[in-house]
Amino acid sequence: MSEIDDLKAEIKKLSAKAMQAKMDLHDLSEELPINWPTIPEVAQKAHEAFAELEKKRAKLKSLETV
Repeated sequence: MSEIDDLKAEIKKLSAKAMQAKMDLHDLSEELPINWPTIPEVAQKAHEAFAELEKKRAKLKSLETV
């Protein structure tokens, strides 16, 4: 597989991970005030997942425009 194909596969996995983190954060918000102390941890996981996804998408875009 080419680097672009590998990156697309990685982005697909990261996208699923980011969506799960988003749902975890959403579920937590619906359960408040139960488990409120976990807000920073769950939010940090979502933030990291989406940051990594955006980084890989930017890399893919740069490879595709070359």
